Amino acid sequence: MGLTIEHIQETLKEKFGEAIVNMESPYGMFTFEVPKDLNLKVLQFLYDEPELKFRFLTDICAVHYPDQKGRELAVVYHLHNMTENVRIRMKVFTDIQAPDVYTASSLFSAANWMERETYDFYGVNFLGHPNLKRILNVDEMDYFPMRKEFPMEDQTRRDKDDEMFGRG
Repeated sequence: MGLTIEHIQETLKEKFGEAIVNMESPYGMFTFEVPKDLNLKVLQFLYDEPELKFRFLTDICAVHYPDQKGRELAVVYHLHNMTENVRIRMKVFTDIQAPDVYTASSLFSAANWMERETYDFYGVNFLGHPNLKRILNVDEMDYFPMRKEFPMEDQTRRDKDDEMFGRG
């Protein structure tokens, strides 16, 4: 019997109870949310549990939700169980005023660069990271370019026709 989404849900609920929330499977990928102070414990459990074996970190990224006060930044972990070929997504939300999340670089070596990139573009401070500094942008930048803090268009332009963009 292969590893199923239902089994992963049950195992997480047994271990962490009500701390695991918003369990869903958009497009067939099991997704759940964890409090930011438990991110390392859940990642370690997913790694160590013999029935789960999520030992490959595919990606770490962030998403900015400017309308969710106190939960503006989401750090998203994509994990893969290579033996069963099962992928899952874990989300951790944090306040944009104190975007502190524990580093996963001690558990996954690949997290080192992924966390640096996430810091560089979104400003997530990974506590305990061995070398958290900008990786792609210049050190002099005092903002984080992927945050939705700036308008996407120059609102003063007069040469564009809104009808061409379906807004007329």
